[in-house]
Amino acid sequence: MNLKPSFVLIGKPVKALPDLLREHNLSTGLFPRNITCYEFDESKSKLVMYFPSPCEVSFKDASVVRYATRVKATLSRGKLSGIEGLKTKVLVWVKVSGTSVESYKSDKVWFMAGVKKSRPKDANEMPRDVVKVEEF
Repeated sequence: MNLKPSFVLIGKPVKALPDLLREHNLSTGLFPRNITCYEFDESKSKLVMYFPSPCEVSFKDASVVRYATRVKATLSRGKLSGIEGLKTKVLVWVKVSGTSVESYKSDKVWFMAGVKKSRPKDANEMPRDVVKVEEF
């Protein structure tokens, strides 16, 4: 089944999620291609993304991120905080609570998952294909 993604920006014209992330100085590939829809409430900075099933992505730096069917976060310039529904593998699966970049020219993306870990920004530049998983 090929679902067309739908996007909701409360009070604003519709745009693709990579464009929204780019406007907030975040890597456009932080989230995979298979998003079925997202909602962004600019007045509250709340971002919610929906996926057809739990899935994971392997990035070119060998990091692996797993997504629940719904991922929620607070979106601000260069940062996603209060993330729910995202994990990364650091020997075991650990919940990601936030991501950030230090500046527009920074070549690192920081993931907060119990500890603060940097990854090359270019590893997350393009949305990637996913592998479906049975559970988050």
